Amino acid sequence: MKIVLTTLCYFIVAATFAQTNYNVEKFANTITQKDLKQHLTYIAGNETEGRETATVGQRKAALYIEEQFKNLGLKPGNANSFYQYFKVYQDVLHSSSLKIYDAHFSLNNHYTIQPNSTSNGSISINQIVFASYGLTDKTMNNYENIDIKGKWVMIIESNPEDIDKEKSGADSRKSFTKIKTALDKGAIGVLLVSKNFDNPKYSTLPITGSMYVKKQSNNLSTPIISISYQAAASILTKTIVNFSDLKNIETGTYTTQIVLNNNKETKTLESSNVVGFLEGTDKKEEFVVLTAHYDHLGKKGDVIYYGADDDGSGTVTIIEMAEAFIKAKKKGYAPRRSIVFMTVSGEEKGLWGSDYYTQHPIYPLAKTTVNLNIDMIGRIDPTYKGDSLNYVYIIGDDKLSSDLTPISNNVNKLYKLELDRKYNDPKDPNRFYYRSDHYNFAKNGVPVIFYFNGVHKDYHRPSDTVDKINFDVMTKRARYIFATAWEIANKNDMLKRDIPLNMPAR
Repeated sequence: MKIVLTTLCYFIVAATFAQTNYNVEKFANTITQKDLKQHLTYIAGNETEGRETATVGQRKAALYIEEQFKNLGLKPGNANSFYQYFKVYQDVLHSSSLKIYDAHFSLNNHYTIQPNSTSNGSISINQIVFASYGLTDKTMNNYENIDIKGKWVMIIESNPEDIDKEKSGADSRKSFTKIKTALDKGAIGVLLVSKNFDNPKYSTLPITGSMYVKKQSNNLSTPIISISYQAAASILTKTIVNFSDLKNIETGTYTTQIVLNNNKETKTLESSNVVGFLEGTDKKEEFVVLTAHYDHLGKKGDVIYYGADDDGSGTVTIIEMAEAFIKAKKKGYAPRRSIVFMTVSGEEKGLWGSDYYTQHPIYPLAKTTVNLNIDMIGRIDPTYKGDSLNYVYIIGDDKLSSDLTPISNNVNKLYKLELDRKYNDPKDPNRFYYRSDHYNFAKNGVPVIFYFNGVHKDYHRPSDTVDKINFDVMTKRARYIFATAWEIANKNDMLKRDIPLNMPAR
């Protein structure tokens, strides 16, 4: 009798498991290449103009997403609205002038500034510290015997091995490191001597405004001004015939006379997250949050940065997953937990939308069992060594909750994708764990998974277009993510939060 009962229990469990798998696959299969392509053709098309944060193109994309959510039957995710708005500020530089002693230097021909890094009005500088290459590595310490605390510092943008080259050879990451070093040492302003001004095209650049999210009571960061070697020569009162002559200038403190005048305006703009809501059944006070960012880089002149993969692919997957869950609910398979479908903006500017949401959560983070974030799942990483038509990078499922990796692996029994976790290592030099919207949930203790296909030659270029998308691979990934969300939404318990967040700050 005991054997009979055991066998009967086995068949009941097996039948239940098979039925669950059948339902998951059935509704996952409603996510189709045709629908994904139809949505993406608009989201990453000409009309949305690259979807830059706080622009008309971004608002058009938001309206399209809202319309899809409404048509599907999702409820507004923020009270009676599908939008969660947040303010964005833009400093617009109307004019600027630079006078060094009695000589006048023109904007873009001999200097450039970031409008949000300098104040409106006049800045006078009577002393400068020249720190040469601004290096503090094993081979060279340009700060030896000089103190820049409370002073302006001048740094050569190039490194020693590049200074004699015809082209700059400057690496923006290295320049950032040099600037950060100066600021850490107490500089109150930085003059970065750049080779860019040797390029005739540089003088045709427009005076542009930069966007930011207002911080506390003071938005001004330390002024960073790029200058030509001719301007540097005037500041230091040295004869400098060409850029490479800078290497012969001794480090130290120099008396000078600089007056910078700026006429700028700060505009208050608005951006939004688009939020749809599907109420759960017996666990409706717990939440699964599905995210993707719908913003991209916008336009530069007449050139559109379409962002089909980054992150049009994630955006339209959110829409399609919403449709699959709605279809399941109509057939009597509503999720136990409530599901929040959220496309966020401002990711390309610094994860603004997800940061705003986690600071002002519509649904309690303590009751948010997981955030599944999709950012670029429509392309192939050309460096991928495995089955390039059957993989996805999984990032973060080994952080915060010991439940997530087993769930990821178990769901994959249906889809048999290669789940590549190469970027899970916090020491990954690409820092992908920190570079998309899941991070703002993770730093607040919410377990996360980030789905990603890796970068490619069209990443952050105008050529990231719909025709480059591999919809077959994208559909497989979208169905797998849907099945993972289904599994987590219907678990008996919320995901454990049993792994400490031992990660450095972003």
